[in-house]
Amino acid sequence: MNYALFLRAFRCSIPVMLGYIAIGVAFGLMCSAAEYPWFVALAMSVIIYAGAGQYIAVALFAAGSPVLNILIVEFIVNARHIAYGITMLEKYNAAPRYKPYLIFSLTDETFALLSSFDYSILKEKERGVFMFFVSALNQFYWIAGSVIGALALDFLPFSAQGVEFALTALFIVLLLEQIFRIKRAGPFIAGALCAVLAVVFLPKNISIIAALAMSLAIVQLTQKLSFRRVKR
Repeated sequence: MNYALFLRAFRCSIPVMLGYIAIGVAFGLMCSAAEYPWFVALAMSVIIYAGAGQYIAVALFAAGSPVLNILIVEFIVNARHIAYGITMLEKYNAAPRYKPYLIFSLTDETFALLSSFDYSILKEKERGVFMFFVSALNQFYWIAGSVIGALALDFLPFSAQGVEFALTALFIVLLLEQIFRIKRAGPFIAGALCAVLAVVFLPKNISIIAALAMSLAIVQLTQKLSFRRVKR
């Protein structure tokens, strides 16, 4: 194993580690509070590994929602991965050995790291390994936090009410980090406005997809207009 490359990946993943362990613990606490055994949190984090999708799944199962409804909601919530997953295909094509796992393990936070990393500092053959290390480390952090949280109530009984906000907090931190890094707040503002408009004016079952579609359309349109101005 390339230990130097692993250490580089670890350093790159530290912000996600700090967030994933915290919100993983929150997820584990939710599972435990819903009276699921600890290994349910472990299995979900290993097999599903969907962040917000796992939070929602636990809440819906605990509420006794029909399986079909849960499947529809999960698809809508996780459909955002299609949009930014497509943008990673070119990078992943350079790592055919790891591509299946890289696709499976692509989360919002992993995308934020891998899409903004400067790969020019790595050798071509190291890039796929680096992406694998980052992705695997991020999932490990999530699994570790989930198991810790699932076992915590057995030793430290306390109220788990409100812990689900930890995921939202992490998204906000990553959003701010991306704004400061690329120094272009426009796409993020457009996404936020579309989300607000979709929640206010559209039914809840389509608001997420509609907001995503509108924000992507606006960003694409503004990029094309900017390109035309530069071309002139």
